[in-house]
Amino acid sequence: MRVVYMGTPAFSADILEQLIPHHEVVAVYTRPDAVRGRGRELAPSPVKRVAEAAGIPVRCPRTLRDAEEQAALAALAPDVICVAAYGMLLPPEVLAVPVHGCLNVHGSLLPRWRGAAPIERAILAGDAEVGVCIMAMEEGLDTGDFCVCRSIPADGATAESLTADLADLGASALLVALSQVEAGRVAWVRQDETQVTYADKIAKGELNLDPAEPVVVNDRRVRASSAAHPARCLIGGRGVTVLSAHPAPGVALVSGAARLSAKRLYIGCADGALEVTEVKPDGKRAMEAKAFAAGVPALRGEEGTWSCV
Repeated sequence: MRVVYMGTPAFSADILEQLIPHHEVVAVYTRPDAVRGRGRELAPSPVKRVAEAAGIPVRCPRTLRDAEEQAALAALAPDVICVAAYGMLLPPEVLAVPVHGCLNVHGSLLPRWRGAAPIERAILAGDAEVGVCIMAMEEGLDTGDFCVCRSIPADGATAESLTADLADLGASALLVALSQVEAGRVAWVRQDETQVTYADKIAKGELNLDPAEPVVVNDRRVRASSAAHPARCLIGGRGVTVLSAHPAPGVALVSGAARLSAKRLYIGCADGALEVTEVKPDGKRAMEAKAFAAGVPALRGEEGTWSCV
């Protein structure tokens, strides 16, 4: 089928790579180049890089509500528009363009976690499993019927690992859905409105660690974190981003205490301890927590402290 693809981050780029060999992707839409990384220079989105490498025309409109943009899209005559984490709502005029409608690869098991941050919200809520659904897009926020779903266990996983796994699952599910749509034998399932939850965007500082919170809460914040939304705190008076940690059952440590013991760094939470295994000190590169702690005088030979940023 003739496909117009819309997406922006790495999750979407992985899906696009797997879609290209199977369908005629006539154009790719992605968000405009943005400032990314420490160099503060404009950089293309991951989707744009994949599309350009494949020789597919790329459009980066700032809005899809412009009549000229809508006309240009219609001129492509797509059979279907496939969307994955595009970052822009599609107006009714766009939804009406393709013969077979617009399909969204949504990173949750709908109707749970409609919205912008389904993977992070699933981790923070302690969901046992996560997944992807192929949804027929309509004007509401992730309200459309779905057809193909895939799921995997979420226990102990990070947002980074789940995002990669769900991209692979999403690509597979999308290819199945497209084959069903093309054959005219797709079975749509209406969402149960009584089971709806919303995955709001992660707020600035929301994933920062807090000694007043239980171990499970701080552990989930670390696993849900990313470069865009880090899990930060102060350890021994030093600002750090905690990149990796896990509960440390059996370690006795009061809330707010930090200890380097047998080359392992522990921080005390409201009901136990968390072992920190990797950190990124402010202004420095990522390193093992034991190497960081060895260079903090407040943690040498005695019990130190940690706190919120």
